[in-house]
Amino acid sequence: MTRDPRPLRRLLAGGAVVVVVSSIGTLVAAGSRISGEPMPTGGASKARCIPARLNASALLPGSDLTVSPLPASYDASPHTQISLLGVPASEISHVTVTGSFTGVHGGHLLPYSQGDGASFVPERPFDSGERVQVSGQVAAGSGAKEFSYQFTVDYPDAITELGPSAKTALTPGAYQSFHSAPELHPPDIDVTHSTPEAQAGGDMFLGPYTGPGQAGPMIIEPDGQLVWIDPLPENVYSTNLQVQTLDGEEVLTWWQGYIPQNGFGLGEEVVANSSYEPIMHVVPGNGYKADLHVFEIAPNNTAVLTVFNTIHCDLTSGGGPREGDVTDTSFQELDLKTGLVRREWTGVDHVALSESYASPNHVSAEWPWDYLHLNTVDRRPDGTTLLSGRNTSQLYLIDDRTGQITTTAGGKHSTVTMGPGSETAYQHDAETLPDGDISIFDNGGSPFTTHSQSRALVVNLDVQANTDTEVAEFVHPRPLQASSQGNVQLLPNGDWFVGWGGEPYFSEFNPAGEMIYDAHMPTEAIPSHKNEHADSYRVYRFQWSGTPTAPPAIAAESAGHGLTVYASWNGATKVAAWEVLGGSSRSDLKAVAHASKSGFETAVKTPAEAYVEVQALDSAGAAIGHSAIIAG
Repeated sequence: MTRDPRPLRRLLAGGAVVVVVSSIGTLVAAGSRISGEPMPTGGASKARCIPARLNASALLPGSDLTVSPLPASYDASPHTQISLLGVPASEISHVTVTGSFTGVHGGHLLPYSQGDGASFVPERPFDSGERVQVSGQVAAGSGAKEFSYQFTVDYPDAITELGPSAKTALTPGAYQSFHSAPELHPPDIDVTHSTPEAQAGGDMFLGPYTGPGQAGPMIIEPDGQLVWIDPLPENVYSTNLQVQTLDGEEVLTWWQGYIPQNGFGLGEEVVANSSYEPIMHVVPGNGYKADLHVFEIAPNNTAVLTVFNTIHCDLTSGGGPREGDVTDTSFQELDLKTGLVRREWTGVDHVALSESYASPNHVSAEWPWDYLHLNTVDRRPDGTTLLSGRNTSQLYLIDDRTGQITTTAGGKHSTVTMGPGSETAYQHDAETLPDGDISIFDNGGSPFTTHSQSRALVVNLDVQANTDTEVAEFVHPRPLQASSQGNVQLLPNGDWFVGWGGEPYFSEFNPAGEMIYDAHMPTEAIPSHKNEHADSYRVYRFQWSGTPTAPPAIAAESAGHGLTVYASWNGATKVAAWEVLGGSSRSDLKAVAHASKSGFETAVKTPAEAYVEVQALDSAGAAIGHSAIIAG
């Protein structure tokens, strides 16, 4: 996601990840030395953030240890831990960490739950600009080898955040309201094209964060009817709602927090169960907040997420000022059971500033140069990770052990031959498909339009032949030009689901390229509200089953000589019908009306009753929930 022409006003709703682990004891001693760089005695220039050699290896010479911060780097957080990945924690010992200003740091060597490494977590932070020496020993046969390396701590440039409010502000426009749930006001959804074959693919998962209606994670049915929304306070927004698997169970995950005008996120990742109860709040390690672009859980209880770290930097190598400011886009792989950082990869250590198409002019601490804008971190089964840099218009393959870029596709200096139609511009959401091809949302425009319209693109990136070839593309008939955001999802039945990002549309195409479904959120700009139509960073489609812990909601209004009873249940997916119970007293209710579920809220005509209650019935007619009893 990148800066939209209109300012964005967002903020994080607090939360943190809890790390509870035990330290390991004294380990293997003595042995031969693994060579490391000598320890400089002084501090670094305040403007230095680019290493002397780009794209260096994170694998320590002669060892199996992949480390972060990267050796000889200049962009480590003052709150960094020392990540040592690649061997069991029991084979790492005698870790010593010394700052050139702050001296020796005490801390704890804490193992990863996956059994393949440990992080040294210092007891106090480092100082900006100081060089940090790390040394230790790693088991080698019956003895041990020594290792030693150093890195330098950066000078952070904090982005100002606006505080959240308890008030939920509604932009005037097209949003829904309900009798039984007056606190809910999701944006309108207009389904303009839907074929029978598009009805069985599951629900749609959105995160509207601008425009009419409430902001928050939101699920809708194919007909546009609401399933669930979690309205967030003013200045707190969400993106990237999807279904993932954790410990063998399907969960909902989404990002929520503050979106500054720069177009990245400062917040947390939320993991919720099928009852919509948060079971985990995940933030990055090393003192950062989670960016909104990526959160992907793997079966081994690890997750990757993106971080946008703004730091002081000499930008002359990219045509900017010497005393400048840059957004150092990075990703972390976290151990979800401990919260420890297993590895961290940072943009300025691997991608040259000169690769960017974004301008380095007029940068400041409030407007740092977002030269890379990482928006994809796709771990692949072959030991590589696929990355997408929006502002370099490049895809990267990196080696997971070394962190080094091995292949660059597109942009100013592609290492592969780009076939006709395969080049992307300001792209998002590059994902490896089961057959090895790559799907991409190719924005094609902003700040410079290179394609006549945005498209969903499938390419074959052949690293042996060094070629990148277009396989397929899908375009909207309007056509649409999304200046930011967007995603492409291959569905289990072979269809393609596309969220059009900065344009408030989402569509489905069959394998032949025919559009079989199309819908959109409100498209009308509101002049008094800075032309904000609705946005959702991504839109997905999943099968989902939810059972809220809160009871169904009920309301009743007089209607002639009877009542109209309104029933809804925010998040319930198994309701097939509603039964209304009524009577002259709370203790003497009986069935008085029945109606099939009709959208999010069902209106049922009943005789006049002193008291009423609704029961939710599943497809077998069994009661699965009941509301409070209210006066008729």
